[in-house]
Amino acid sequence: MLAALPAAKPLLLIVDDDPLIAESLSFTLASAFDVVSSHARPQALNLLSQLRRTPQLALVDLGLPPLPHRPDEGFALIGDLLALAPEMKILVLTGQNDDDNARHARALGAIDFIGKPCDPGRLLALLQQVLSFAQGAAETASGLIGDSLPMQRLRLQLSQYANLAFPVLIEGESGSGKDIVASHYLHRLTNRRDQPFLALNCAAISPSLLEPTLFGHARGAFTGASGARSGYFEEADGGTLFLDEIGELPLELQPKLLRVLENGEYQRVGETQTRHSNARIIAATNRDLRKEIRAGRFRADLYHRLSVFSIAVPSLRDMGADRLLLLDHFIRLYAAKAHLAPFSLTPEAAALWLAYPFPGNVRELRNIVIRLIASHAGQAVGVDRLRAEFETSDAEPPATPGSLAAADPEQVRQAARRHLEQTGDLALDATLESWERGYIEAAIELSGGNMSRAARRLGINRTTLYNRMESWNRR
Repeated sequence: MLAALPAAKPLLLIVDDDPLIAESLSFTLASAFDVVSSHARPQALNLLSQLRRTPQLALVDLGLPPLPHRPDEGFALIGDLLALAPEMKILVLTGQNDDDNARHARALGAIDFIGKPCDPGRLLALLQQVLSFAQGAAETASGLIGDSLPMQRLRLQLSQYANLAFPVLIEGESGSGKDIVASHYLHRLTNRRDQPFLALNCAAISPSLLEPTLFGHARGAFTGASGARSGYFEEADGGTLFLDEIGELPLELQPKLLRVLENGEYQRVGETQTRHSNARIIAATNRDLRKEIRAGRFRADLYHRLSVFSIAVPSLRDMGADRLLLLDHFIRLYAAKAHLAPFSLTPEAAALWLAYPFPGNVRELRNIVIRLIASHAGQAVGVDRLRAEFETSDAEPPATPGSLAAADPEQVRQAARRHLEQTGDLALDATLESWERGYIEAAIELSGGNMSRAARRLGINRTTLYNRMESWNRR
C-alpha cells in the first residue's frame, strides 16, 4: 500500500544505520519537515518507490551497512538518489576527521556535509537554507552557456537533431547535464513539447522490475501484480521516453527494446496482445558502449539503433574558460534567489578555478557556488577557501597491470605452493572469500562508491556484485 503523506511541509529523507540518531533527528526536524527514514541503502530506495512524492532533501550517513565503517554505501546512495531525482539536495553526515570523504561526497553531488554529533539548530538552519535553493536548478535550462568548441559543437548537433523522430544517444560523464539536454533541448523545444516526457534511469531500478516498468504488465503476471498497469512506452506514446544509464539495461531485456525501436511493437508482461508505441527514444550513458559490446554486455544491433544520432555532452575539464562563464551565471542566479550579495574570486582563486578538473562536472560546480553564496556573500573568496571546496583525489587510480586476475596460471600455482609450504593447511573457502571481499572493496573504493563502475572493474554485472556482497552477511 502506498504511503500517503501530507503536502504541507517539505519532505526529508534520513538514512542512518543508528536508530537512535535517526529517531532523534526525525523528532527534532518534524516541526519544519515531513520526515521519512531508513537504515540502509536498499531499504531507502525501496521506501522511495512507495512514496507518493519525492523528497526535496536527503540527510545521508556515509557509513551504512554492510560496511558500516566505510563510506562505500553512502557514496553509492548519493548516486542512486540523484539518479532517481536529479534535483534532490543531499547533505551528508560524517564523523570527525572525515574531510576527505566529505569532499568526495560533494564531488559526487552532495551539496554539503555536517559533522557528528550535529547541533539540531544548526542542522535545521542548514536544511532550510539548502531548501531555499531547491528550485534554482530548473531555471538553468534557459540556455547553453559557453563559447568553447565543444559547446559550439553541442549547439550545432541539437539544432540538427531536435525535431527528428529518430533515436538519439547522449554520451557524457555523470553530472554533465545529459538529463537537461534530453528534457529541454530534445523535447521541450521541439514539436513534441505538448506530448508526454517520461524519464527512467535504468541503473536506479531493480533489473527484475525493468521489464514491467517499461512495457507494463497484466494482472497476476508476477507476485504483487494485483492489477494491470501500463508501462513507460505506453504512457510516453506520441512524446519522448528518456532512458538514462542505458548501459545498465540487462542483456536479456535488450532484444525487446530493439523490437520497439525497429517497429514500435511490444507486449505487456503476462500478455500476448501486441501493442504499439510512437514514443521517440532518447538514451544516455556515461559508459563507452563500444567497449561494452566487445565485452559482451551490450548488443551491437541495439547500439546501432540507439545511436542513429549521437550527441556528446562535454565535461567541464574540456570547456576551458566556459567554467568562468558558468561561475558567473550561477552566482547571479543563486544570489538573486537567496537575496544575498554575490561573491567574487580573487585573481589567484580564479586561476585555481580554471585549473580544477571538476570530476562532478556542472552539478559539482553548481553546488560549490551555492555553498559559497551561503557562507561568503558579498566577499572575495581566496585560494585557501576555494581549495577547501575541491575534491582532493579527483583522478581514478589506474588498474594494477600485475593484478592477480592477469597473472600467469603457473605464477599463481607457484605462489600458492609457497603459501602452503609456509602456512601448512588452510581453509580454502575462507581464503577465497577473503580475496574476493578484498577485491570487491578495493574496486568500490577506486570507483568512488559507484557500484556500476566497480562491477565493470571486476568483470561482472552490477546484480552479481550486489549478490556477492549480500552473501557476506549470510555466511
